[in-house]
Amino acid sequence: MSSRHHKSFLKQFVSQPNSVGAIAPSSTLLCQEIVNAIDWSTAQAVVEYGPGTGVVTQQILKAKRDETNFCAIELNTHFAEILKQRFTSVSIHVDSVANVKDVCEHEGIEQVDAVISGLPWASFKDEDQNEYLDAMMSVLKPGGHFVTFAYLQGLLLPAGKRFRHKLDHYFTDIGKSRIIWRNLPPAFVYRCRR
Repeated sequence: MSSRHHKSFLKQFVSQPNSVGAIAPSSTLLCQEIVNAIDWSTAQAVVEYGPGTGVVTQQILKAKRDETNFCAIELNTHFAEILKQRFTSVSIHVDSVANVKDVCEHEGIEQVDAVISGLPWASFKDEDQNEYLDAMMSVLKPGGHFVTFAYLQGLLLPAGKRFRHKLDHYFTDIGKSRIIWRNLPPAFVYRCRR
């Protein structure tokens, strides 16, 4: 990732702190932890939420099979332009994840095997968390996976605690990775199964 993208990320964080939840892109270690939570040998359709500048996207493209249907949803128009330039083979939708069902219909996807999320869940209001999770459940197949990450400090925030409790209502199995200390800020991965 170029220093230009790091500066771009910081600028977007300062201008839109409620939708850009970090001051820097995720580290390679965190990205690998996220991507390794998916069984790529069987995944037929995967959607990425909030790819930002594409650090996780890059790892997904390395891991997925050629025949896996993959698209991404990015609301931030600045990041979406970066993504479209970096990943010309990836279908990037400039939209809200609340519209994931429409995005999937556009892509010819009936159900997805996995949703990989870079969204700042601990920054969202209660109703937004509900709306985004409900929308995801409309496309996530039974047994499908939801993988996202959280920053350690987010666990202290009311919205971060609320999000963790919501996962129990949406998923049958919830796991947590080790803490990735070499990330700014330190983070861990939620691995959830419907």
